[in-house]
Amino acid sequence: MAHWEVAAAAACLIGFAATSRRLERALITPAMFFVAAGAILGGDALGLIDLQLRSGPFRALVEVTLTLVLFADAARIDLGALRREYAVPARLLGIGLPLTIALGAVVAVVLIGQLTVAEAIVLAVVLAPTDAALGEVVVSDRRLASPIRQGLNVESGLNDGICIPILFIALAYAEVEAGAEGTQRAVTLVLEELGYGLLGGIAAGVIGAGLLRLALRRGLAEPVWLRLLPVACAALAYGIADGLGGSGFIAAFAGGLTFGTLRETTADASPSFVEESGQLFAGLTFLIFGAALVVPVLRDLTWEAGVYAVLSLTVIRMLPVAIALAGRGERLQTKALVGWFGPRGLASIAFAAILVEDASLPHTPTILVATSATVMLSVFVHGLSARPLVDLYVRGPASGPTDGSRAPEPAAGD
Repeated sequence: MAHWEVAAAAACLIGFAATSRRLERALITPAMFFVAAGAILGGDALGLIDLQLRSGPFRALVEVTLTLVLFADAARIDLGALRREYAVPARLLGIGLPLTIALGAVVAVVLIGQLTVAEAIVLAVVLAPTDAALGEVVVSDRRLASPIRQGLNVESGLNDGICIPILFIALAYAEVEAGAEGTQRAVTLVLEELGYGLLGGIAAGVIGAGLLRLALRRGLAEPVWLRLLPVACAALAYGIADGLGGSGFIAAFAGGLTFGTLRETTADASPSFVEESGQLFAGLTFLIFGAALVVPVLRDLTWEAGVYAVLSLTVIRMLPVAIALAGRGERLQTKALVGWFGPRGLASIAFAAILVEDASLPHTPTILVATSATVMLSVFVHGLSARPLVDLYVRGPASGPTDGSRAPEPAAGD
């Protein structure tokens, strides 16, 4: 970043931090604020932030952000709660996610005719992960039944990690189809990404959790440094995997899952600092996304990509969710609520950056426009609709325990 770009980004962070409570009451989410600010400050407007998706700083920012988010998402999974309320997330991930990818690929082939089948699968995988942070009230409002909140939260935390290896497989298939890679070479690359990624993540998670337990039991570390330990553990996972030729993102997810499973349950070094760091970098990512892509995408947007973006957030998401939840006794309103709140955000941006930087597909610009249009639409429609739809839902009959779940939990102190 140039000096004025750093100053502009810092000013945006300060501005949001200073007014965050007021903005939240006005239904303005962090993603909405930073995407809009980026569009205003970008090279096609005021020109204070002039970074491209292919630029080294943006790629580095995306990698750091997704590494921290993946590690934190995996580390904070409450295995006990998941064992008690596994049905909804298991259905969303085991049935809904594959159906979403399959339906997204079919719609892409039919609607965007220039894409090959392999490229359509890549587009569907890029847009499959959800981002609960774009509609945070849905997973934090205790008026909603716990299985709904837990299901959406776990789905969002796990589906980006699950989609990463699928993305590498889909890219390998697409590059073989396009003649950019031989089959044997593509298979080797995928196996290296997966294998070394898992190895690096598990190794870092074991090391980090082991040292944390030792430090806590023997009083070896200051609390402030214990809070930094998970961040270093995430970086270690990425670094080991990347050094071996594997996927740092797979390593971050595997490392977080290992760390969260093995660490002391009473540890002060919770992944909260990782989450806070992830929020900071996520804000910057959305800022640069807005600066680099909003105006160009709106300029180059075709009707096919626009329609696909709308379908991606509605039919392609909501129909698989309805099928996944069939037979559980939920009412239509519950299925609609869970289906609607599948926002696309950070993971899709990161996957798009990987696609632009590492892949050699003939129709990468088309995939990028469709992806960016979907993320931009999702940032605003999900951000604006989250609280009003939750309020409408809890006032209606669908929020009761007849939805196949327990009644909403009372808020603390009730």
